[in-house]
Amino acid sequence: MLLQKRGQVGAIIITPTRELAIQIDEVLSHFTKPFPQFSQILWIGGRNPGEDVTRFKEQGGNIIVATPGRLEDMFRRKAEGLDLTSCVRSLDVLVLDEADRLLDMGFEASINTILEFLPKQRRTGLFSATQTQEVENLVRAGLRNPVRISVKEKGTAASTQKTPSRLENYYMVCKADEKFNQLVHFLRNHKQEKHLVFFSTCACVEYYGRALEALVRSVTIMCIHGKMKYKRNKIFMEFRKLQSGILVCTDVMARGIDIPEVNWVLQYDPPSSASAFVHRCGRTARIGHGGSALVFLLPMEGSYINFLAINQKCPLQEMKLQKNTVDLLPKLKSMALADRAMFEKGMKAFVSYVQAYAKHECNLIFRLKDLDFASLARGFALLRMPRMPELRGKQFPDFVPVDVNTDTIPFKDKIREKQRQKLLDQQRKEKIDNEGRRKFIKNKAWSKQKAKKEKKKKMNEKRKRKEGSDIEDEDMEELLNDTRLLKKFKKGKITEEEFEKGLLTSGKRTVKVADLGISDLEADC
Repeated sequence: MLLQKRGQVGAIIITPTRELAIQIDEVLSHFTKPFPQFSQILWIGGRNPGEDVTRFKEQGGNIIVATPGRLEDMFRRKAEGLDLTSCVRSLDVLVLDEADRLLDMGFEASINTILEFLPKQRRTGLFSATQTQEVENLVRAGLRNPVRISVKEKGTAASTQKTPSRLENYYMVCKADEKFNQLVHFLRNHKQEKHLVFFSTCACVEYYGRALEALVRSVTIMCIHGKMKYKRNKIFMEFRKLQSGILVCTDVMARGIDIPEVNWVLQYDPPSSASAFVHRCGRTARIGHGGSALVFLLPMEGSYINFLAINQKCPLQEMKLQKNTVDLLPKLKSMALADRAMFEKGMKAFVSYVQAYAKHECNLIFRLKDLDFASLARGFALLRMPRMPELRGKQFPDFVPVDVNTDTIPFKDKIREKQRQKLLDQQRKEKIDNEGRRKFIKNKAWSKQKAKKEKKKKMNEKRKRKEGSDIEDEDMEELLNDTRLLKKFKKGKITEEEFEKGLLTSGKRTVKVADLGISDLEADC
């Protein structure tokens, strides 16, 4: 890759997440350091795009590492003096890392837009631990003379197992209202180790992350999910440096991320796709190190174990339920009663979990209709059942809501509570004003609306009289007579001669009837 100008782009590496982009940029810098003639630049979300433009104009970027959204945005910033389309004319290499994930996360439109800006003559590399149909389609559509390179662990057959040989994979079957207690008990007994705890949704990360912070003491606990805009990079970098700690996360951390010396990957919720299960487990037992993974399953989800063994070539061994666990759900309820923020997080987490469960890829195993909603609500330590379409018309005798008006639960944050009270006062005033206005209008409108209707009726009648009809009264009578004649003729009461004679006696209406045509008269019949 021979480049003379600073602004020329010779290579672009596209990744689905910011964390992966940061990691690639960091590793790449070790290789480019001995070659000062090459400049590299990182473009990811959560940073000021204006600063990225300025940095590129000043320092250049022979190698760009970027996420799809930010790269697409950069191609559109011509107004700021950045003509990236011209800069990529010298492009030699394009790399799509975690290619199947790029398509799966809905970046397909962005990728297609980016490809339109790039030269056709280039080398393209698609890197992925799993080969989906979308990747195969991309290979066929976008690559000339493709060559497939498969990498496997030394001494193992690719057909026997997809996960590293040093990885020990476990599963634990427990009820929905026992799962949180089992998780906390496990984490309390492994405080000196490093863990990733995966949840299915961002709202679950927010809720259970807060709960773990309160219930697992003397351990650094961090949360990360896809809806975080500005904190993600900082949290990711800090957690990588820790010797021990807990990272509560979504699948945003499942792909390609290298966090040193992770001891356990705990999957509190099974992932929405089977391939993601293997990716999650792959965050441990990396680069020759050992590691373990544990997935929590509900009793109705037991067939998932065989499915993983066959579909993903990922055998699991059972871990028995831990004994002497403390019931922490009452404490979670107390936290929700003491702080509205915790109460609202719990409700959102429950709703998001149910919605995610309904969209599970393995819907023959993870069936929404088989979920024990009462047990699930107890597992989330809910104070009451939320209103949502999935629960409409269902009764939950096994779930006992707390005898508290949840509208009265205050925010622990005094500023938030002050804002809430202000909003409630405003809503109360508006309600009173609206009710008063409605009553006033109703009392006054009974006679006025009646008079208005009568006035409108008279005006319509007057307008009709003024405008008249296309057919005058005399003509209308003749038309009716003609209709009667037609009916008699059709029933055989009069002959054809009598029918024609009757029409001729209609005088000037004869022409008008002819204009209407027989079909119109028949329609009236």
